[in-house]
Amino acid sequence: QVQLVESGGELVQAGGSLRLSCAASGRTFGRHVMGWFRQAPGKEREFVASCNRSGYITDYADSVKGRFTISRDNAKNTVYLQMNSLKPEDTAVYYCGASSRGSGSGGLPKSLVDYWGQGTQVTVSS
Repeated sequence: QVQLVESGGELVQAGGSLRLSCAASGRTFGRHVMGWFRQAPGKEREFVASCNRSGYITDYADSVKGRFTISRDNAKNTVYLQMNSLKPEDTAVYYCGASSRGSGSGGLPKSLVDYWGQGTQVTVSS
């Protein structure tokens, strides 16, 4: 069992930056592929970024490439999402997910996520 708790979401102006954190409980964090997803009102939850178990392989949605960076610290059981050059269309609830089944490359499908956090709200004003 893995419990995930996100933090760091807040209201920010367009062009600004935020860093989200996702802290995991348990001793199996390093065995999971980690991902960030987001869900805007009235829309499906969508993939944002993922990293493999070591953190050396990362993947991003086209909409965030070059602006967002995912990283993980296995010693701290934490995965991060650094978000720069934020746009109003980045407004959403951001969720982290953990997968024991993901390959660690090519992204992380929602269907392979075993555990979800409760989400953190990111609002980007224009």
